Amino acid sequence: MASVRSTPRDLTSSRLFERSERSSRSELATRPWDRAPEGTPPARRGAASEAADGGPPAAYARTRTQFTATGSNAPLAADNLGGHLCVPTRDELLSALQIVRAQIPPTPTIRWPLLEQRLGSTVFIKHENHTALGAFKLRGGAVYLHELLQREPQTRGVICATRGNHGQSIARAAALHGLSATIVVPHGNSVEKNAAMRALGATLIEFGSDFQQAREHAMSLAADLGLHPVPSFHRDLVRGVASGWIEFFEQAQPDLVLVPIGQGSGICACAAARALTGAASRIVGVVSAHATAYLDSFRAGRVVEAVVSTQLADGLACRLPDEQALAIILREVDDIVAVSDDEVAEAMCIYFSDTHNVAEGAGAAPLAAALQRREAFAGRSLGLALSGGNVDRAIFARVLAQA
Repeated sequence: MASVRSTPRDLTSSRLFERSERSSRSELATRPWDRAPEGTPPARRGAASEAADGGPPAAYARTRTQFTATGSNAPLAADNLGGHLCVPTRDELLSALQIVRAQIPPTPTIRWPLLEQRLGSTVFIKHENHTALGAFKLRGGAVYLHELLQREPQTRGVICATRGNHGQSIARAAALHGLSATIVVPHGNSVEKNAAMRALGATLIEFGSDFQQAREHAMSLAADLGLHPVPSFHRDLVRGVASGWIEFFEQAQPDLVLVPIGQGSGICACAAARALTGAASRIVGVVSAHATAYLDSFRAGRVVEAVVSTQLADGLACRLPDEQALAIILREVDDIVAVSDDEVAEAMCIYFSDTHNVAEGAGAAPLAAALQRREAFAGRSLGLALSGGNVDRAIFARVLAQA
């Protein structure tokens, strides 16, 4: 086991936005494995990765405009793709980093020998399951509530919808600021995540059969109860989550980074941190094969709703993508991989046996994708986000028993 450490760079230096030669997209695009086979429809370039021979998937040739910035307050975006994007500026990322550092210790990035043997690659695991809430989401909540009270100091309470980790983040941040928190979850939500939110002082409301119904109900209640509605995707959430990816890219810059996609804050934050640190890593999103809204939208180039039926990866249970998150994903993400519940269960077991870390379904999804694409990724260094470890004991016991 190797814990990756480095001396943090001076993130106040504007030179961090100067793209290095090795991160030049024009240079990378000249490599033969970057090109999809002739005749591959753009909406199907993700599928081309399965046919790649001798290098990373051909899907990684997606055309996009890389995040850029010319000044401290320039947004990390060159276009708006038809609407205002939730893309933080350099100064916004750095100020969020300071907010997070005041509350949350950095989480480790570790290389695990057994995982590397299994995958045949150098693998860096970013352990966001080691935060105080067991998931990456607390970073976004910390920044969102801080900025909310700067804008609206009269706020007395907040409300949001969640499958668990976002709700814990908002409940924790609200308690720190002396605010009330009301959290709406769908019926059948994780028993232990519900208990954790209550323990953080939140009022829990169960409504609807999925996250989307819970979210719509939360927005309706906000007006009735006079509470501030916290969205599931927002610029300030992205800013906060980016702090974890800044930590990662300051320690490791692998060829590919695999990131789970729930509502989109994690993968958009990864792209923002990549620009800030000058990393050249390519970003691959991971969704559940039983919740393919972001994959379908990625292929179609527009928001596409999809049925959710995953029983294990509740953090990926998105029925309707966020339009602004999708716009960033379309420009910054090279491919999206779908993994089944069975593949996620296998990855959860492997994490436990190879590293003795507990991963929830969404947290194990990037490893499931790396295992699924092992041949295509062989020989390439990988970064995997173990985004959370909040799985109910009964579910985890069942997963281990069936291995």
